[in-house]
Amino acid sequence: MEAVKSWRSDWRYPTTLLCIYGFFSTVKPLEPFLIPYLTGPDKNLTTEQVNNQIFPVWTYSYLSVLVPVFLLTDWLRYKPVVVFQCVMLFITTAMILWTKTVAAMQAMQFFYGVVTASEVAYFSYIYSVVDLKRYRKATSYSRSVQLLGYTVGSVLGQLLVSFDLMSYNNIMVLTLVLTGIALLSSCLLPMPEQSMFFHRRHTRQKTETEATKSDRDGTVDATEHTSRVKTSSEDTRDERVDISRETEEVAVKGQDEKVPKAVDFEESVGAEGCSQVLLQLWRDFCQCYSSRQLLYWSLWWAMATCGYNQTVNYVQVLWEHVQPSQNFSIYNGGVEAVSNLLSAATSYGIGFTEVRWEKWGELALGGFSGLGAAALFLMTSINNIWVCYTSYVIFKCLYMLLITIAMYQIAADLTMERYALVFGANNFGALVLQTIITSVVVDSGGLGLAIIPQFTIYSSYFSVIAVLFSLRGLFTIWKAQRNKKETSPPDKNESLVLDEHTF
Repeated sequence: MEAVKSWRSDWRYPTTLLCIYGFFSTVKPLEPFLIPYLTGPDKNLTTEQVNNQIFPVWTYSYLSVLVPVFLLTDWLRYKPVVVFQCVMLFITTAMILWTKTVAAMQAMQFFYGVVTASEVAYFSYIYSVVDLKRYRKATSYSRSVQLLGYTVGSVLGQLLVSFDLMSYNNIMVLTLVLTGIALLSSCLLPMPEQSMFFHRRHTRQKTETEATKSDRDGTVDATEHTSRVKTSSEDTRDERVDISRETEEVAVKGQDEKVPKAVDFEESVGAEGCSQVLLQLWRDFCQCYSSRQLLYWSLWWAMATCGYNQTVNYVQVLWEHVQPSQNFSIYNGGVEAVSNLLSAATSYGIGFTEVRWEKWGELALGGFSGLGAAALFLMTSINNIWVCYTSYVIFKCLYMLLITIAMYQIAADLTMERYALVFGANNFGALVLQTIITSVVVDSGGLGLAIIPQFTIYSSYFSVIAVLFSLRGLFTIWKAQRNKKETSPPDKNESLVLDEHTF
């Protein structure tokens, strides 16, 4: 029993459960074949209904619930939202299996929008239950296992379809079972005691109280009290000083006064409520985006993620258009698996590339975005399924390469709290752009364009991104060279002094 208790109190326990959840929730064998399933005899929907009436609901749903879910995730301390996400995923899978009408499929897309909006809970949970020194390992495990789940799901789906081992309906039943395993693992997750925004101060005060109690026994001094309540946020520096002074005063006073003093301060902090947290978030938001470099990288993040999501959401419709229905989807699962693996390898390899991204990064954003636009153009201009497959893999690898660089550059000088805020704001901006494009280009209430004109617009969209950031990158390089020339005379004088010393 002692060994079990020790393991459950270790950081590996919640990380393992979260990885189990992440794996089984992302193994979706039918996802690469969703369009032929919906447009086939099982559901008997038309391509136009799927493309222009059903799929757009996901974008609207995602946008409508993203901000409330982001705030509720932190307020509820992650685990309830993780469980809720899996429940919504279970409902989504069940509706795909047992419903057939357009209205039912639109409701299914709404629930799936809630699932994707709740993804923030998965990536935030681990930071509330492990120590700072374990962040890198825990993040690596949780992200890698998700990618492994997507890859296993694609390969499994490909094998089941290619060898005719299961019908589409039976594959959905298998997916439902896997989702049930994920739901069970999410219920076993330990409940965090803190969060990044709403419960951060409360937890810090609890630590102070415990430290004060320890001080009674002579095990902890006032300096340790002060170090325990420190945080990395620059905007709360004055508040930390006040807490440190309060702690030192408590430590000096008699034992009878120590506990009431800490309890009184904890109650006053808790009374600040949601408005204080929202105000602090707004201040952090303004301060983060006051950095011009972070603003440009975030702008690319939002624009490129918008185009990437549109491409991934509707690429199967394009493949069905290019390839006759009877031969369509033979290799969809294999293509998704290859694109995931190569994307992972590309993202991993960028960590070993020694490049001054602050100088060359914006030009890289423009250049590689141009290659992505060219790949999308090939998909629409050449009526060949293999060209479509290859171009899709290239496009996805390029995006994963650039988003990895953008994440690293943005996160380099931010605390965990501010990175979560910027991450959410950038994705929200991407979703707003995506909603505009969907309502105008895709939705039957707007232009309701066919799939080829849609992808032509996506190609042009990435071309605009490429031009904007290429020009910005060239300007950044020119500015760096000019600054170097302006500072070069002192360098020459220094070299002359060195030469005189040498002779």
